[in-house]
Amino acid sequence: MDLRQLSALTAVADHRSFSAAARALHTVQSNISTHIANLERELDTELVDRSTGKLTEAGNAVVERARRIQSELESMSSDVASTKGEIAGVVRVGIIGTTGRWLAPRLLHAMSETHPRVRTVIVDATTTSLLPQLASSRLDIAVVNLPTNDPDVDTEPLFEEEHVVLVTSDNPLSDKDEIHLADLADVALLLEPVGTGFRDDLDADAARAGIELVAKAEVDGMRLLASLAYEGFGAAILPASAVLGWTDTKWRTISLRGTSPRVVGLATPRRGRTSAAARATANVLREVIGEEVPRRERLHLPATLH
Repeated sequence: MDLRQLSALTAVADHRSFSAAARALHTVQSNISTHIANLERELDTELVDRSTGKLTEAGNAVVERARRIQSELESMSSDVASTKGEIAGVVRVGIIGTTGRWLAPRLLHAMSETHPRVRTVIVDATTTSLLPQLASSRLDIAVVNLPTNDPDVDTEPLFEEEHVVLVTSDNPLSDKDEIHLADLADVALLLEPVGTGFRDDLDADAARAGIELVAKAEVDGMRLLASLAYEGFGAAILPASAVLGWTDTKWRTISLRGTSPRVVGLATPRRGRTSAAARATANVLREVIGEEVPRRERLHLPATLH
Protein backbone atom coordinates (compact mmCIF):
# COMPACT_ATOMS: atom_id res chain seq x y z
CA MET A 1 0.00 0.00 0.00
CA ASP A 2 1.39 3.43 -0.90
CA LEU A 3 0.22 7.03 -0.77
CA ARG A 4 -0.46 7.21 -4.51
CA GLN A 5 -3.08 4.49 -4.12
CA LEU A 6 -4.77 6.31 -1.27
CA SER A 7 -4.66 9.61 -3.16
CA ALA A 8 -6.25 7.96 -6.20
CA LEU A 9 -9.08 6.54 -4.10
CA THR A 10 -9.81 9.80 -2.27
CA ALA A 11 -9.78 11.64 -5.60
CA VAL A 12 -12.40 9.24 -6.97
CA ALA A 13 -14.45 9.80 -3.81
CA ASP A 14 -14.22 13.57 -4.23
CA HIS A 15 -14.71 13.79 -8.00
CA ARG A 16 -16.99 10.76 -8.55
CA SER A 17 -15.27 9.26 -11.56
CA PHE A 18 -11.88 7.88 -12.60
CA SER A 19 -11.48 10.46 -15.37
CA ALA A 20 -12.28 13.42 -13.11
CA ALA A 21 -9.93 12.03 -10.44
CA ALA A 22 -7.17 11.80 -13.03
CA ARG A 23 -7.67 15.42 -14.05
CA ALA A 24 -7.60 16.54 -10.41
CA LEU A 25 -4.32 14.68 -9.81
CA HIS A 26 -2.82 15.78 -13.15
CA THR A 27 -2.35 12.25 -14.39
CA VAL A 28 -4.03 9.83 -16.80
CA GLN A 29 -7.04 7.66 -16.09
CA SER A 30 -5.07 4.42 -16.51
CA ASN A 31 -2.85 5.38 -13.56
CA ILE A 32 -5.89 5.91 -11.36
CA SER A 33 -7.30 2.55 -12.43
CA THR A 34 -3.99 0.81 -11.73
CA HIS A 35 -3.54 2.35 -8.29
CA ILE A 36 -7.05 1.42 -7.20
CA ALA A 37 -6.85 -2.08 -8.66
CA ASN A 38 -3.58 -2.69 -6.78
CA LEU A 39 -5.12 -1.37 -3.57
CA GLU A 40 -8.15 -3.64 -4.03
CA ARG A 41 -5.89 -6.67 -4.54
CA GLU A 42 -3.93 -5.83 -1.43
CA LEU A 43 -7.09 -5.42 0.67
CA ASP A 44 -8.86 -8.28 -1.10
CA THR A 45 -12.08 -6.33 -1.63
CA GLU A 46 -13.81 -4.08 -4.15
CA LEU A 47 -13.48 -0.41 -3.24
CA VAL A 48 -15.19 1.23 -6.23
CA ASP A 49 -18.30 0.02 -8.03
CA ARG A 50 -17.17 0.28 -11.66
CA SER A 51 -20.76 0.46 -12.96
CA THR A 52 -21.58 3.62 -11.00
CA GLY A 53 -18.20 5.08 -10.03
CA LYS A 54 -19.36 5.18 -6.41
CA LEU A 55 -17.37 3.82 -3.49
CA THR A 56 -18.46 0.61 -1.86
CA GLU A 57 -18.96 0.39 1.89
CA ALA A 58 -15.37 -0.85 2.19
CA GLY A 59 -14.20 1.98 -0.07
CA ASN A 60 -15.82 4.58 2.15
CA ALA A 61 -14.15 3.05 5.22
CA VAL A 62 -10.74 3.17 3.52
CA VAL A 63 -11.23 6.76 2.35
CA GLU A 64 -12.15 7.89 5.86
CA ARG A 65 -8.85 6.59 7.19
CA ALA A 66 -6.92 7.72 4.11
CA ARG A 67 -7.99 11.30 4.71
CA ARG A 68 -6.69 11.14 8.26
CA ILE A 69 -3.37 9.75 7.00
CA GLN A 70 -3.07 12.52 4.41
CA SER A 71 -3.95 15.14 7.00
CA GLU A 72 -1.35 13.77 9.43
CA LEU A 73 1.33 13.82 6.71
CA GLU A 74 0.56 17.44 5.91
CA SER A 75 0.61 18.27 9.61
CA MET A 76 3.96 16.50 9.98
CA SER A 77 5.54 18.67 7.29
CA SER A 78 4.06 21.80 8.84
CA ASP A 79 5.23 20.85 12.35
CA VAL A 80 8.77 20.08 11.15
CA ALA A 81 8.92 23.48 9.42
CA SER A 82 7.79 25.15 12.66
CA THR A 83 10.76 23.66 14.53
CA LYS A 84 12.96 25.64 12.13
CA GLY A 85 11.15 28.85 12.96
CA GLU A 86 8.92 28.71 9.88
CA ILE A 87 5.17 28.37 9.71
CA ALA A 88 4.31 26.75 6.39
CA GLY A 89 1.78 24.42 4.80
CA VAL A 90 -1.76 24.31 3.49
CA VAL A 91 -4.66 25.11 5.82
CA ARG A 92 -8.25 24.45 4.76
CA VAL A 93 -10.62 26.78 6.59
CA GLY A 94 -14.39 26.33 6.43
CA ILE A 95 -16.52 29.44 7.05
CA ILE A 96 -20.28 29.90 7.08
CA GLY A 97 -21.26 32.32 4.32
CA THR A 98 -22.66 35.19 6.38
CA THR A 99 -19.46 35.39 8.40
CA GLY A 100 -17.13 34.57 5.52
CA ARG A 101 -18.33 37.58 3.55
CA TRP A 102 -16.50 39.97 5.92
CA LEU A 103 -14.10 37.61 7.71
CA ALA A 104 -12.42 35.87 4.76
CA PRO A 105 -10.83 38.98 3.17
CA ARG A 106 -9.42 40.14 6.50
CA LEU A 107 -8.19 36.68 7.44
CA LEU A 108 -6.44 36.19 4.09
CA HIS A 109 -4.80 39.61 4.34
CA ALA A 110 -3.65 38.97 7.92
CA MET A 111 -2.27 35.55 6.98
CA SER A 112 -0.31 36.97 4.05
CA GLU A 113 1.20 39.54 6.39
CA THR A 114 2.04 37.28 9.33
CA HIS A 115 2.52 33.84 7.76
CA PRO A 116 3.29 34.25 4.04
CA ARG A 117 4.33 30.61 3.62
CA VAL A 118 0.90 29.30 4.67
CA ARG A 119 -1.52 28.74 1.81
CA THR A 120 -5.02 29.32 3.13
CA VAL A 121 -7.90 27.61 1.32
CA ILE A 122 -11.37 28.95 2.18
CA VAL A 123 -14.43 26.69 1.92
CA ASP A 124 -17.77 28.52 2.01
CA ALA A 125 -20.61 26.27 3.22
CA THR A 126 -23.31 25.80 5.83
CA THR A 127 -22.58 24.48 9.31
CA THR A 128 -24.31 21.18 8.48
CA SER A 129 -21.92 20.76 5.54
CA LEU A 130 -18.76 21.97 7.27
CA LEU A 131 -18.91 19.73 10.35
CA PRO A 132 -18.66 16.39 8.48
CA GLN A 133 -15.78 17.79 6.40
CA LEU A 134 -14.00 18.79 9.59
CA ALA A 135 -14.57 15.42 11.24
CA SER A 136 -13.28 13.58 8.13
CA SER A 137 -10.11 15.74 7.91
CA ARG A 138 -11.12 17.49 4.68
CA LEU A 139 -10.99 20.73 6.69
CA ASP A 140 -8.48 21.77 9.35
CA ILE A 141 -10.60 24.35 11.19
CA ALA A 142 -14.06 25.84 10.63
CA VAL A 143 -16.12 28.84 11.68
CA VAL A 144 -19.62 27.54 12.37
CA ASN A 145 -22.90 28.28 14.07
CA LEU A 146 -22.99 27.03 17.67
CA PRO A 147 -23.97 24.88 19.42
CA THR A 148 -23.08 21.68 17.59
CA ASN A 149 -23.75 18.12 18.65
CA ASP A 150 -20.92 16.48 16.69
CA PRO A 151 -18.90 14.19 19.01
CA ASP A 152 -15.87 14.43 16.68
CA VAL A 153 -15.54 18.21 16.95
CA ASP A 154 -14.40 20.63 19.66
CA THR A 155 -15.70 24.21 19.66
CA GLU A 156 -15.09 27.58 21.26
CA PRO A 157 -17.22 30.75 20.94
CA LEU A 158 -15.86 33.60 18.81
CA PHE A 159 -18.66 36.17 18.84
CA GLU A 160 -22.40 36.65 19.29
CA GLU A 161 -24.85 38.46 17.06
CA GLU A 162 -28.38 39.72 17.49
CA HIS A 163 -31.35 38.56 15.43
CA VAL A 164 -33.18 40.81 13.00
CA VAL A 165 -36.20 40.48 10.74
CA LEU A 166 -35.57 41.40 7.11
CA VAL A 167 -38.56 42.49 5.02
CA THR A 168 -39.23 44.47 1.87
CA SER A 169 -40.78 47.93 2.27
CA ASP A 170 -44.21 46.69 1.11
CA ASN A 171 -44.39 44.04 3.85
CA PRO A 172 -46.98 44.71 6.62
CA LEU A 173 -44.16 44.58 9.20
CA SER A 174 -42.06 47.24 7.47
CA ASP A 175 -43.40 50.15 9.56
CA LYS A 176 -41.86 48.69 12.74
CA ASP A 177 -38.41 49.51 14.11
CA GLU A 178 -38.56 46.73 16.68
CA ILE A 179 -40.66 43.62 17.16
CA HIS A 180 -40.90 40.87 19.77
CA LEU A 181 -40.69 37.24 18.74
CA ALA A 182 -44.13 36.62 20.28
CA ASP A 183 -45.61 39.06 17.74
CA LEU A 184 -44.57 36.74 14.90
CA ALA A 185 -46.83 33.86 15.96
CA ASP A 186 -49.13 34.25 12.96
CA VAL A 187 -46.52 35.34 10.42
CA ALA A 188 -45.30 32.83 7.81
CA LEU A 189 -41.51 33.18 7.98
CA LEU A 190 -38.44 32.21 6.01
CA LEU A 191 -36.48 29.96 8.36
CA GLU A 192 -33.61 27.49 8.46
CA PRO A 193 -34.72 23.83 8.73
CA VAL A 194 -35.47 22.11 12.02
CA GLY A 195 -32.31 20.40 13.20
CA THR A 196 -29.94 23.24 12.38
CA GLY A 197 -28.50 25.06 15.38
CA PHE A 198 -29.93 28.44 14.36
CA ARG A 199 -33.48 27.11 13.92
CA ASP A 200 -33.41 24.98 17.04
CA ASP A 201 -32.37 28.00 19.12
CA LEU A 202 -35.19 30.07 17.59
CA ASP A 203 -37.72 27.31 18.31
CA ALA A 204 -36.52 27.18 21.93
CA ASP A 205 -36.96 30.96 22.22
CA ALA A 206 -40.43 30.66 20.65
CA ALA A 207 -41.43 27.96 23.12
CA ARG A 208 -40.38 30.21 26.00
CA ALA A 209 -42.55 32.96 24.48
CA GLY A 210 -45.48 30.53 24.26
CA ILE A 211 -45.68 30.44 20.46
CA GLU A 212 -44.72 28.17 17.57
CA LEU A 213 -42.98 29.60 14.53
CA VAL A 214 -44.66 29.01 11.17
CA ALA A 215 -42.39 28.37 8.18
CA LYS A 216 -43.30 29.70 4.77
CA ALA A 217 -40.10 28.07 3.49
CA GLU A 218 -37.14 26.33 5.08
CA VAL A 219 -33.68 26.85 3.58
CA ASP A 220 -30.39 25.45 4.88
CA GLY A 221 -28.19 28.39 3.96
CA MET A 222 -28.35 31.81 5.56
CA ARG A 223 -27.27 33.78 2.51
CA LEU A 224 -29.92 32.16 0.31
CA LEU A 225 -32.47 32.79 3.04
CA ALA A 226 -31.50 36.47 3.04
CA SER A 227 -31.66 36.58 -0.76
CA LEU A 228 -35.23 35.27 -0.70
CA ALA A 229 -36.17 38.01 1.76
CA TYR A 230 -34.49 40.65 -0.42
CA GLU A 231 -36.50 39.36 -3.38
CA GLY A 232 -39.72 39.88 -1.42
CA PHE A 233 -40.56 36.21 -0.92
CA GLY A 234 -41.32 36.81 2.75
CA ALA A 235 -40.02 37.98 6.11
CA ALA A 236 -36.85 36.24 7.29
CA ILE A 237 -35.38 35.91 10.76
CA LEU A 238 -31.64 36.31 10.29
CA PRO A 239 -28.47 36.93 12.26
CA ALA A 240 -27.33 40.53 11.93
CA SER A 241 -24.32 39.70 9.75
CA ALA A 242 -26.59 38.16 7.10
CA VAL A 243 -27.96 41.59 6.23
CA LEU A 244 -26.02 43.48 3.59
CA GLY A 245 -25.07 47.04 4.42
CA TRP A 246 -26.98 48.51 1.50
CA THR A 247 -28.70 51.88 1.88
CA ASP A 248 -31.95 51.31 0.05
CA THR A 249 -35.58 52.08 0.80
CA LYS A 250 -36.68 48.75 -0.73
CA TRP A 251 -35.79 46.83 2.45
CA ARG A 252 -36.22 47.22 6.19
CA THR A 253 -34.21 45.63 8.96
CA ILE A 254 -36.25 45.29 12.15
CA SER A 255 -34.67 44.62 15.55
CA LEU A 256 -35.98 41.40 17.07
CA ARG A 257 -36.44 41.08 20.83
CA GLY A 258 -37.10 37.91 22.79
CA THR A 259 -34.36 35.79 21.26
CA SER A 260 -31.00 34.55 22.47
CA PRO A 261 -28.09 35.81 20.34
CA ARG A 262 -26.62 33.54 17.70
CA VAL A 263 -23.19 32.26 18.72
CA VAL A 264 -20.55 31.76 16.05
CA GLY A 265 -17.56 29.69 17.02
CA LEU A 266 -14.35 28.01 15.97
CA ALA A 267 -14.55 24.26 15.44
CA THR A 268 -11.56 21.91 15.36
CA PRO A 269 -11.35 18.14 14.94
CA ARG A 270 -11.26 16.26 18.21
CA ARG A 271 -9.11 13.45 16.84
CA GLY A 272 -5.42 14.01 16.25
CA ARG A 273 -3.38 17.17 16.62
CA THR A 274 -3.84 20.11 14.28
CA SER A 275 -0.77 21.24 12.35
CA ALA A 276 1.38 24.18 13.32
CA ALA A 277 0.02 26.05 10.30
CA ALA A 278 -3.59 25.34 11.35
CA ARG A 279 -2.88 26.47 14.91
CA ALA A 280 -1.27 29.66 13.63
CA THR A 281 -4.25 30.30 11.36
CA ALA A 282 -6.66 29.81 14.25
CA ASN A 283 -4.71 32.33 16.32
CA VAL A 284 -4.77 34.89 13.52
CA LEU A 285 -8.49 34.27 13.06
CA ARG A 286 -9.12 34.97 16.75
CA GLU A 287 -7.14 38.21 16.48
CA VAL A 288 -9.09 39.33 13.41
CA ILE A 289 -12.38 38.57 15.16
CA GLY A 290 -11.27 40.53 18.21
CA GLU A 291 -10.52 43.57 16.05
CA GLU A 292 -13.50 43.40 13.67
CA VAL A 293 -16.48 42.43 15.81
CA PRO A 294 -16.54 45.59 18.00
CA ARG A 295 -16.76 47.64 14.80
CA ARG A 296 -19.87 45.85 13.53
CA GLU A 297 -23.42 46.76 14.44
CA ARG A 298 -25.30 44.16 16.50
CA LEU A 299 -22.22 41.91 16.82
CA HIS A 300 -20.57 41.37 20.23
CA LEU A 301 -17.61 39.54 21.64
CA PRO A 302 -18.56 36.93 24.28
CA ALA A 303 -18.12 38.19 27.82
CA THR A 304 -15.14 35.88 28.33
CA LEU A 305 -13.36 37.50 25.36
CA HIS A 306 -13.84 41.14 26.34
